[in-house]
Amino acid sequence: MTTHTQSRTSRIARIRSLSVAGIASLGAAAAALTLTSTSAQAAEVKSVGASVAKVSAADGKSGQGYGNNLDGWIKQSLAIMKAKGIPGSYEGLHRNIMRESGGNPNAQNNWDVNARNGVPSKGLLQVIQPTFSAYHVDGTAHDLTNPVANITAAANYAAHRYGSIDNVNSAY
Repeated sequence: MTTHTQSRTSRIARIRSLSVAGIASLGAAAAALTLTSTSAQAAEVKSVGASVAKVSAADGKSGQGYGNNLDGWIKQSLAIMKAKGIPGSYEGLHRNIMRESGGNPNAQNNWDVNARNGVPSKGLLQVIQPTFSAYHVDGTAHDLTNPVANITAAANYAAHRYGSIDNVNSAY
């Protein structure tokens, strides 16, 4: 490879890296903006929630047989999702969690338009309170920052909006 080709290849790699970093930075803001629901979507979610069987209650942080860590929260959410007919996989949840919060259940966006309007996105999947309330899944805590409740509500929203959390590969 010539020096010119190596230099060009290096520049392209740097540009790609900067582009990905820029997109990732903007992703959280765009996700927070799009994680809102219409009243029609909220009504649909409530009717679906009323027609499915209840999942055995667990506190969402240390559910029976699940670890109180990211792996356990995802597995507990998947069990609830399966019982409620909400599609999604471990890989899809994990990928989106790592992009949105880095796995920090206490992550909070304090800088985007939602935060300026007093409704910051919070939790593992950076959900805003109105979306959480509309897509909350029975059998999980009524707490936006509860890891299992946050994951399950976000997956429920993604299922209604995109077919599955697995279909979300960027800000949603």
